Amino acid sequence: MDGAIKGALFERGLLTEDQARAGAELAARVAAEGFETVRLLFADQHGILRGKAIAARTLGSALASGLSVPSTLILKDTAHRTVFDVWKDGLTLDGVSLAGAGDLLLVPDVATFTPLPWSPHSAIILCDLAYRSGQRVSVSPRGVLRRATEALARTGHDAVMGLEVEFQVFAIEDDGLSHDQATMPPAALTTRNTTQGWAFLTETRYGAVEPLLDEIRRAAEAMGLAPRSMEIEMGPSQFEFTFDASDPMTQADRFVLFRMMVKDICQRQGLHASFMPKPRVANAVANGWHIHQSLVSRQTGRNVFTPAVDGEPTAEAGAWIAGLLDHAPATCLLTNPTVNGYKRFSAFQLAPNRVQWGTDNRGAMLRTLLYAGDPASRIENRVADTAANPYYALAGQILSGLDGLNRGATPPPPTLTPYAEDQVSLPATLDAAIQAFEASPLYAQALGADFVRYLSHLKRAEWGRYLATISEWEQAEYFTLF
Repeated sequence: MDGAIKGALFERGLLTEDQARAGAELAARVAAEGFETVRLLFADQHGILRGKAIAARTLGSALASGLSVPSTLILKDTAHRTVFDVWKDGLTLDGVSLAGAGDLLLVPDVATFTPLPWSPHSAIILCDLAYRSGQRVSVSPRGVLRRATEALARTGHDAVMGLEVEFQVFAIEDDGLSHDQATMPPAALTTRNTTQGWAFLTETRYGAVEPLLDEIRRAAEAMGLAPRSMEIEMGPSQFEFTFDASDPMTQADRFVLFRMMVKDICQRQGLHASFMPKPRVANAVANGWHIHQSLVSRQTGRNVFTPAVDGEPTAEAGAWIAGLLDHAPATCLLTNPTVNGYKRFSAFQLAPNRVQWGTDNRGAMLRTLLYAGDPASRIENRVADTAANPYYALAGQILSGLDGLNRGATPPPPTLTPYAEDQVSLPATLDAAIQAFEASPLYAQALGADFVRYLSHLKRAEWGRYLATISEWEQAEYFTLF
């Protein structure tokens, strides 16, 4: 293994010889190019990047032995509260005790090394999670997606995914840094708009914010995120970026890096970028994440969703559609994992609220774009929102579609009336999505009972805090009346 970084990660089977050799090459590059810090980060259960910044000179050690982080990082809800009892004997995951808040290992994936354009002395490496024994952490998001893509590959297919990501950028009026605002979760920022909105895809709106969108685009290009278009969306201060089609892991990595990059760049300019599904600011429009997906034959390299006749699904596309529909309620916990996400499911707003598909129909949950001879033929799932963990969300797409493929399932007829009340509804609340997920035989079998219990526990903690909060609606409804 000349020219390779040997260490605990290799000895425990967490690195291949090629990865160990690539690690040595990367450490040499970091030294030669004068990087000062490297951020070793992992996407947590919410798709939020966590980790440590290390001095660049210590990178070789981290690549050889990994980097320790507290196991409580995978036990936190969206308020960053640890919601599992780490002081109670019997808290286990994958048969490993998590009692006592011991350490996990970050396992760097050197192929994800990404210099940061807005912080040129620094770079990011995305990591997987393992226990100190070398056993992989089963709920590690990149690992969950990797197992889903491997299961699909065994059928002779690879998935191709495309991203459309909506978000808002607001000017900050109150930065939330007064002492009484340092709550858990922290007090929401006070903001104002950067555009007035309601001028969808207009050049004048684009021109007003072109310097900001240029900076985001240039950073995305420099990071290898492959942006395709930068668009003015419908709502005030709302924008959309789309990206080149690619494999699921690349797209999930792009999503978390893009979300982080946008927030970091905007913060440096006194702006606040939000990917919240339905912000509670006057006149705000909901943010969706449209997941485009198709299958390519490993044998022929052809898109098996490309039909012979416009609009008519191939057998593979029909089965994939049927699988996505059959498992849509349960999959909502992966595509719409927050309390707030279900406020987006409203009729006649170009967001779905029913379980159905339609041919080029933007109100349907699944919008099919299937054209004879078109290698870009695909299915667009419009259910997801931008607070999703992209690794879990894309794994859910693959596992649902794969189930339909394995069963040779057929879809119902397409809809022309996507908001008709006689069609099956998507879950109306996070609680309903949790229940559907817990009852799903597919996810218990494909992801394991540990994963189902783990994610359900996290989301029930979030739901419980929501129910315990006295809302403005309650105050207005009852404070004067009684």
